[in-house]
Amino acid sequence: MNVLEETVERLGDAASRGDVAAVRSLLARSASLLNRPGTSGWTALMLAARNGHFTVAETLLSHGADRLAVNRSSQTAYDIAKFWGHTHISHLLVQTDDRPFLATSDPSQETYFSAEPLDRLSERRSDEAWQQDKQNRPDSVFLLFSKLSPLVRSLQPSTGPGAQTSLCRFSSSLVKELLLKPGSVLIFLGVERRRPSQTSSEPPAWFAINSTEDPEVLLQLGGEKDVFWARRPNRDLLNLSQDEAGIVAQARAVLAWHSRYTFCPTCGSSTRLEEAGYKRTCTNASCCSLLGVHNTSYPRVDPVVIMLVLHPDGEQCLLGRKKIFPTGMFSCLAGFIEPGECLESAVRREVEEESGVKVGSVRYVACQPWPVPSSLMMGCLAVALSTHIKVDENEIEEARWFPRQQVIDALFKGGSPALFLPPQQTIAHQLVKHWIGCTSNL
Repeated sequence: MNVLEETVERLGDAASRGDVAAVRSLLARSASLLNRPGTSGWTALMLAARNGHFTVAETLLSHGADRLAVNRSSQTAYDIAKFWGHTHISHLLVQTDDRPFLATSDPSQETYFSAEPLDRLSERRSDEAWQQDKQNRPDSVFLLFSKLSPLVRSLQPSTGPGAQTSLCRFSSSLVKELLLKPGSVLIFLGVERRRPSQTSSEPPAWFAINSTEDPEVLLQLGGEKDVFWARRPNRDLLNLSQDEAGIVAQARAVLAWHSRYTFCPTCGSSTRLEEAGYKRTCTNASCCSLLGVHNTSYPRVDPVVIMLVLHPDGEQCLLGRKKIFPTGMFSCLAGFIEPGECLESAVRREVEEESGVKVGSVRYVACQPWPVPSSLMMGCLAVALSTHIKVDENEIEEARWFPRQQVIDALFKGGSPALFLPPQQTIAHQLVKHWIGCTSNL
């Protein structure tokens, strides 16, 4: 071992023991040691995170330690701190502009489409005077949808991952005439959540409008050449910022429900919109839907299980592909929960139906709203009891066991013709990354 390697090991040892003075002394002699991994493949920041030494981690970060460096198991210091339960250090490590990348390490954190930048204020939905006042205020924000597709604006150049497009925002004066059209549906989304720096007593309200007017005519409201309708939900809606994706998930799901429930499912009469778009009531006074507890219709949410099935050896996972997937793309198995079925039973049933593999233990990990049109994806890890695969070709085209290293390469090296994964905005991607983090040699 040469002098440099020996010094790197001494820095790692000091970080592991929490010896701040030694860490500072070594860095004062040679700042180039900061991000060098030792023989274990771990940097000093990773070792501090592993052993819960907050002050050492803080010192290393102040010297410019690389938060995104990965060890041989492709784990960052953040991943290591989370695994060992050192939340004070994991919180320190995500206080950075790189937060979107780091947050993907733990799907129990906010998933794409689940951000809540607006306070929904459900208690205000039945206050018609308050609603009308908000609709008329010049600072209120209106989003425009056509055939459930939001009007968005291209950002050129892109401002970063997940922010290539932005929602077009309109004032009340621009949509006033549109609201008078018989085919327009208006829903209240909420008001902007207060930030510590904001002193306004009345934060702006947000609304969404779905219009049946000619989409080409509506485009003119955007007033710019770079506006378009986000008509490809599985692609266009993944290019919004985290906050705007959360707003779209709420708006699109409610508007989709309105487009399908204009008539009473009991008697066939028309229904009227109430409570700022979160309730429809039959207009037929003699309809039995107006009696008892089934007196209204509310926006629906469709529960879906999506699961990463683990091989009994713990070193492989089961992924499948549909015919509509691009060549080489595999994802987690998924399916709708049936009436009277619990989450765990749905996971076992869907896995066996689609792949022939029997599942035992099931553990919930995280969920994600999916506004196509109104699903709630409940992500789980499941352990297989059998390994023989026999796919239901009506459901999926192929299913395979993939070794852990091949999955790591697909996650961190961009995939290969043999395997690439869904984008990081999807909970399938997050489940795979979560499994890699849980099974690493930390």
